Amino acid sequence: MTSPGRGSAPQPHEVRLIGGEWKRSKLPVADKPGLRPTPDRVRETLFNWLGQDLSGWRVLDAFAGSGALGFEAASRGAAEVVLLERDAELVRSLRASQVRLKANALRIEAADALAWMARCPAASFDLVLLDPPFTGDLLTPALQAAAPLVAPPGWLYVESGAPLSDAPPGFETWRSGRAGAVFFQLLRRSSYTAAEPSDQE
Repeated sequence: MTSPGRGSAPQPHEVRLIGGEWKRSKLPVADKPGLRPTPDRVRETLFNWLGQDLSGWRVLDAFAGSGALGFEAASRGAAEVVLLERDAELVRSLRASQVRLKANALRIEAADALAWMARCPAASFDLVLLDPPFTGDLLTPALQAAAPLVAPPGWLYVESGAPLSDAPPGFETWRSGRAGAVFFQLLRRSSYTAAEPSDQE
């Protein structure tokens, strides 16, 4: 989850997982301009919305960065979590954390997220975590690439520098929030009929 050139505020050198098997475990955050880990409060809110137990879920963290979102999903029982990251240093860091935590459900791909998603079969995931760089006009193509990958009933989580004006076709906004300059939205397939996530925040 990198956002090159975004601001100069200092960033933490580690993030702490907040739930599940690896609760309180730390992930390093490289000292890279624009690396923007999802804040603890936002992650807590997201997984309250989704429910704390993701057992059996297939999850894609499309712009992994520090890996906070993907590792959080795996910590909460997801059966398969794919992390995409094209920065070689961040990939090495993610793989080191995977080994340290014995995170066997994780698969880390050194790849461009848009190209990887374009090749991925439709309906491959129950949850896609989408946190593209805020610069570079990546949000629209990222949404277009990610939406077909969500199997119904499924979920698409989006972080962005501004509120989404419209959900992708076939989705509706289920929950949304804001933390400072970060807007976050949880979208669901409009055909969703199963038990809904908790209303807790």
